[in-house]
Amino acid sequence: MSSCCHSSSPSSGLENPSVLDAFAHDTQHDLLILAMFEMRPWELGELQLFQLQEKLNAYLSFVLDGEMEETFPHLKGKPVRIELRTLQEPSTEALAFIERVQEQLAHQKISLEVVLIDQQLEGCGCHDQEPSGKKECCQKSND
Repeated sequence: MSSCCHSSSPSSGLENPSVLDAFAHDTQHDLLILAMFEMRPWELGELQLFQLQEKLNAYLSFVLDGEMEETFPHLKGKPVRIELRTLQEPSTEALAFIERVQEQLAHQKISLEVVLIDQQLEGCGCHDQEPSGKKECCQKSND
């Protein structure tokens, strides 16, 4: 099994900005999806908002500072979608922050979306897609 899908655990999610929670190459739309998970209720106020900001900064650094292209050269130049996958609608404050970030990213090939998920998942589910929506998992090439 590929290592593209990671579950939210104490070592991932908004609590740990140094971990890329999940990533996949959506071959149908030819874009890279970077997902972060938030399984906690949006009740932690400023702390949770700070953790979201730190996680987004880490993801944007991964994309904009060239680490993504260095790690996955076959994905160079592909558009990127960052997904905040969460069990509940983010707080009003978090949604306002996300909207500001979306406006800043509008000038680049990066989008940011909130994705409500039904339950805590074992992984990102990219292996469970129908053939028409199949996502190819990203692995570092050994070439």
